[in-house]
Amino acid sequence: MKVAVINGSPKGREGNTAVMVDSFLKGAADAGAETAHIFLAEKEIRHCRGCFSCWLVTPGQCVIKDDDMADVLARAEGADILALATPLKYANISSMLKVFIERLLVFANPYILKDRAGETRHPKKTAEAESSMYRAKLVLIANGGLGQMGHFQVVSHWIRRLALNNLTEVIAEIRCPQGVLLTNPAEELQPVIDNYRRLLERAGREIVTGNRMGKETETRLEENLIPEDVYLQQINGFFDSFLDNLSHPYVKAWT
Repeated sequence: MKVAVINGSPKGREGNTAVMVDSFLKGAADAGAETAHIFLAEKEIRHCRGCFSCWLVTPGQCVIKDDDMADVLARAEGADILALATPLKYANISSMLKVFIERLLVFANPYILKDRAGETRHPKKTAEAESSMYRAKLVLIANGGLGQMGHFQVVSHWIRRLALNNLTEVIAEIRCPQGVLLTNPAEELQPVIDNYRRLLERAGREIVTGNRMGKETETRLEENLIPEDVYLQQINGFFDSFLDNLSHPYVKAWT
């Protein structure tokens, strides 16, 4: 089995997203999977031009040749599980990940049919023409800084629609609303982060061995790292230490 992660964090290896992915992939590798962690921050992926040449002129081939898309696809090819990893950016996926996903149009079948539920979709290509990018089961790995799970509503809905369009399924969503705590944590918080990383490793092992996270693992990963009020106090205190001496009109409380 192969597990590939497309990491859409602009911070690359230094980001909170990388902390989550590294732990998840460690568990997957421990369970015997081949793994690949691909950082879009280290690649140049150009925007899809919307020209449909990959459907109408050179089927299955994108006209854009002078970027790193082919390299990313080659590293992810053969994946049974594709994890899409992103920090929350205005309640959505990162722009880097969005640009990458749009370039996957090259693998879609241009025809439109109705499925059994009456919903219009692109049908599957033939087995010979279909990329593993469309066959792979999907995992979402996301983190944010606003401290509440509700902020992941958009990305959760997005990956499920992506799975419908790709005629596959989402087998796990791993979301951390207090993601800023994952890098350079305070000494007293380190045991909490270590425990969280062990849970991510367990998630990776369970997904490889059983195609799903265990219910206990899923439940524990949904828990906040620290109490919400404590988190907000720490985050706001952090910004106070930088901004108190500046003449910028930030508002500290609702008026």
